[in-house]
Amino acid sequence: MKHKARCHCGIVKLEFEAPPSVELLLCNCSVCDMSGYQHINVLHNKVTFISGEDHLTTYTFGSHIAKHMFCQDCGVKPLYQPRSHPNHYSINYRCVEKETLSISNTVEFDGRNWKKNIMSIQ
Repeated sequence: MKHKARCHCGIVKLEFEAPPSVELLLCNCSVCDMSGYQHINVLHNKVTFISGEDHLTTYTFGSHIAKHMFCQDCGVKPLYQPRSHPNHYSINYRCVEKETLSISNTVEFDGRNWKKNIMSIQ
């Protein structure tokens, strides 16, 4: 099933394929906690940019492996490239049009202790 997501101003728009009900991951790392990011992991080949891919700017920190992609206009992060899943994007559930997607369960991840806990979700 195809779902749609976008940034706040609508310049960045994307579609992704996923079941109608997905697992939501909540992380308490510094960037997710401060921004309220809610993760849906989707394989790269299941994500298609409709518009605005060239309007994203990238922020990295720490290991500089994760690529946090923000709209240059409104500053909203509709997706990012996580270091834990190099073949996936993490789509921000807060940016998803909710008409087609629901949450089957929510998993809390202790991202503040990333190195210690990452093995439990891989």
